[in-house]
Amino acid sequence: METHVSTVAALASQVAQFSALKTPFRIYHGSTLSTRQSSRQRNHIIDVSSLNHVLQIRKAEKTVLVEPNVPMDKLVEATMAQGLLPKVVMELPNITVGGGFAGTSGESSSYKFGLFDRTIKGIELILGNGDIVWASADQHRDLFFTAAGSCGSLGVITLLEMELMDAKSYVELEYIAVNSTEEAVEQLRRHQDQAGVDYMDGILYSMTSGVVMIGRLTDDSITGKIRRFDRAADPWLYMHAEDVLKQIENEKTTYKESVPVQSYLFRYDRGVFWSGLRAFKYFVTPFNRITRYLLNPFMYSRTMVHALHRSGLASRTIIQDYGVPYDAAEEFVRWTDERTGIWPLWLCPVKSAPRNERSFSQGNNIKDEILLDVGIWDIGPDDAHAFIKLNRDFEAKVTELGGMKCLYAHAYYTEEEFWNIYDEKKYMDLRRRYHAESLPSVYDKVKVDLQGVAEGESVKKTESWKEWAYRQFWSTWPLGGLYGVASATKGLLVKSDFLLKK
Repeated sequence: METHVSTVAALASQVAQFSALKTPFRIYHGSTLSTRQSSRQRNHIIDVSSLNHVLQIRKAEKTVLVEPNVPMDKLVEATMAQGLLPKVVMELPNITVGGGFAGTSGESSSYKFGLFDRTIKGIELILGNGDIVWASADQHRDLFFTAAGSCGSLGVITLLEMELMDAKSYVELEYIAVNSTEEAVEQLRRHQDQAGVDYMDGILYSMTSGVVMIGRLTDDSITGKIRRFDRAADPWLYMHAEDVLKQIENEKTTYKESVPVQSYLFRYDRGVFWSGLRAFKYFVTPFNRITRYLLNPFMYSRTMVHALHRSGLASRTIIQDYGVPYDAAEEFVRWTDERTGIWPLWLCPVKSAPRNERSFSQGNNIKDEILLDVGIWDIGPDDAHAFIKLNRDFEAKVTELGGMKCLYAHAYYTEEEFWNIYDEKKYMDLRRRYHAESLPSVYDKVKVDLQGVAEGESVKKTESWKEWAYRQFWSTWPLGGLYGVASATKGLLVKSDFLLKK
C-alpha cells in the first residue's frame, strides 16, 4: 500500500498543477480495449499505467482492493488463489477493473448482479483540483454512481473496492436449443430465478436457430465431459455450441458438460466471440481446424484488438452492445436482421439498478427490471456516411424500444440527442462541484464526427494531398490489415496489450 499511496500522491500533485494553470488534461492508462480512438497530447496527460496491482484480498469480508489497470485474468488468478471470485467477470481477459467500472460492462452473471459497476463498493478518486476522496454509496454518493459508466470524465480513479463470492472448480454448462428470440427469452426468464443458477447467456445463429447456456458453479465434474476453450486445439465456444445445438435440437433434450471455471469465464477470448472469422475472410484464408490451430496465437483478444486498432479497421467495424427490454427483443433482433443480416448475435440478460443507484450510462430511458443485451459485431458499410447512418439508426431504435447502449464504443448521437437520454444537469453540476472541467466530458469522449449525416446532408471535406494519400493507404486492401498484423506480431513477441502512444 505504501507504493500505491506515494504514486497517488504524485499523480494528485500533477493534477493540482494542471488545475492551477487551467490546463485541460486526459488520463493515460497504457492500454485499451475500447474501440474508440484515443486523442491526447504528451504534455497534457496523467499517466496511471503503473496502477496495475491487486493490493489486498479480505477473505472474511469477501472483498478486494484493486488498482484500476488490473486486467480480468490477473484479478481472477489472484482471487481464485484465495478461494474467491469476482461476482461479474467480463468475458475478455484484458478488460481492466477501471475500464469495467468507467465503461459499461456486463457478463453472464449480470442477470443476478447487474453491470460490473454494481459489484464495486467504493472508489478512490483524484478530483480535478488534486484532492483525493473516497466515494461510495455512503460518501460522495452522487459522484460514486455517476462516475460509474461516465468514461473517466469526473476524476482519476486510482483504487477500487470490489465484492467477491465463493469460487468453485467448474461450471456445469447446460446447452438448451431454441427456435426463436421469443423462445430464448422464455428460457432466460425460466432460469433467472432458479436456485443454483450462476450464469446465463445465449447465441442466436439465425431467426430460427439458437442456444441458451445455463452455468452452475460446482466442485464436481461430469465424468468424461470436461471441456476447455483456452488451448490451441480446443474449439471456439460459439462453434462448439453450434455443434451441440445440431445434436440436441431434434432430440428435444439438453446437453451438459463441465468447464474449468477460468476457461468458462474467458470462453470467448479465442476468436473474440466470432470476430476472428472476419479476419480469415479479410485475408481470404481458409477457415478450418488446421488454420485455426496454426494461427491460434493471433486469435486472442489482446492480439486481435491490437491489430484492429493498428489496421484502421476499427473505424468501420460495428462493435456494439445494445440492451433492450425482454418484450422488445424479438422486434429488435428481427429489425437487426432486416437491416444488416449480421449473425451470430450474443444474448446476455442484465439486471437494471434501482433508479437512484444507476450508473451514468444507464441513462433515463430504462423502465424494465431486466434488459437483454444484444451483442452485434461485424464489419459495417464501406461508405462512411452509410456507416454513420446505420449506427444512428441502431441508436434510435434502441431508444424507441426503451433500451440503452454501452458507451465503451463510439456514440453517433448529436449532442442534443445524447443529453435527451442522459441527465445533463446532474452530470454538469457534478463536473463543476468536483472540479472535473479540465477533463473531457463524457460526450466529448464518445462522440464521432457525424459528417453532416444527422442534419440530413453529407459533408465532404476538402482533403490535402497528405490526407488523400493517408486515406488511400488505409482503404486499399490489404495494406491496413497487413500493417495491423505486423504491429500485432510485434506486440505478441513482447507479450503486451495494445499500448496507447503517449
